[in-house]
Amino acid sequence: MWLADAARSVGGKVVSVDIDPTRTAQAAEHLSQVQLQGYVELRTEDATATLSQAADASVDMIFLDAERPAYSGYWPDLLRALRPGGLLVVDNVLSHAEEVKPFRDLVQDEDGVIESVVPVGAGLLLVVRDPP
Repeated sequence: MWLADAARSVGGKVVSVDIDPTRTAQAAEHLSQVQLQGYVELRTEDATATLSQAADASVDMIFLDAERPAYSGYWPDLLRALRPGGLLVVDNVLSHAEEVKPFRDLVQDEDGVIESVVPVGAGLLLVVRDPP
């Protein structure tokens, strides 16, 4: 809902992807209750499908909180879909450091990105593509 509210303030749109139809329905109900449903497209599908369909450099911001072992497989499409200057936020990088280590290694080895860990909650990894 916070992202939807932010999108409303700048004329943007959020695409929310969840593989669980129950969670998608729950999100739809909550968005409707606060009248933000017009700013969010809810998709019940695997993130791999969503990312593979995204146009190159078409996404401003991605918040990744999924099955951590799948993150490394997402990396090529995450990078491709993120626009220059775009932000990738990855959750649970401190609480599940060993699970996300292969992904973190990919990010650290990539030219054209900068990254930083923010020790908030379970830990957030911030990745900016082709920073200005």
